[in-house]
Amino acid sequence: MGRRKATVGNDAIEGARPYRVASFFAGIGGFDLGFEMAGVETVWQCEKKSFCLDILAKHWPDVPRTDDITKVVADDIPEAEIWAGGFPCQDVSLARMGPRSGLRGKQSGLFYDFAQLIGARRPEIVILENVAALLSSHDGRDFAIIIRTLADFGYGVAWRVLDSRYFGIPQSRSRVFIVGSLGNPETAGSILFEPECGDRDDEARRPDGTKPVSPFAVRVGNPEQGYVKKLAHCLYAESARHTGTDWSRNYVSYPEGAVRRLTPLETERLQGFPDNWTMPTHEMPNQDTLESARYHACGNAVSVPVAEWLGHRIVAALRAQRAESQTSDLKVTPRSA
Repeated sequence: MGRRKATVGNDAIEGARPYRVASFFAGIGGFDLGFEMAGVETVWQCEKKSFCLDILAKHWPDVPRTDDITKVVADDIPEAEIWAGGFPCQDVSLARMGPRSGLRGKQSGLFYDFAQLIGARRPEIVILENVAALLSSHDGRDFAIIIRTLADFGYGVAWRVLDSRYFGIPQSRSRVFIVGSLGNPETAGSILFEPECGDRDDEARRPDGTKPVSPFAVRVGNPEQGYVKKLAHCLYAESARHTGTDWSRNYVSYPEGAVRRLTPLETERLQGFPDNWTMPTHEMPNQDTLESARYHACGNAVSVPVAEWLGHRIVAALRAQRAESQTSDLKVTPRSA
């Protein structure tokens, strides 16, 4: 199975082009691939790690990309309705030894560089991804900074913890997804929450900060409302600090007690990627180096089925906005007598 090129769905207006996404902190393209499966075209990528850049170039040879978000000029980013990025989690993760630096850290602090670009260009939809521990970083203050930053730029904001195990892949992987919709607070909520979700306050926050939802009410154990504190039943984590980023330390367990380490191919499948997605185009020093790079690349990726689900939700929301706008334009104001 390979990449599926973005196309406009059958229900789209004839002659319309696909919506476009600019991918920040792109990794090996989890957001990009999932969005393409939903009919969204990747037009630009930003990623620092050389191994991941090689994988991106392998699968998106014609897409322009850069390797340093701190040097990106906002006007150089191609037009895109959607900006997506899973900014680094190292400084907010519970797996970090000692106190968490949070957004003051060198890695997770790259959120501010991303935010500056968002403020300069104001794309229609912004979506961010990170570990669920972001919700509690510095007692929730870091998360509040992110929400307030987007709100100050004029975005309605909604957030939700999604677990990959409920999207057709056999691993428990809870991540918080934050969606901002420019000038339309209801749209963000409609992307992340289905109408039948029920007993939660799922309204998006308005740009002026009204209708707040507590970012700290993450419920444990309910797959619809929070996260489940366990790995998939067939997997064994060597460390209790496992966060799903180091697959080289995960093992498959068998009923009779035997265990073995996951293969790189299995880690790709656990994230929803096609087989051998992370095989580089250049030679690696040795097999151990190659496998380690593949493990870490998969572990840091956005699960493809989750990204695809989000992509479909975003496309539907944007189409609904366009249809509503066209309907408003067609309305004729009655002439006064």
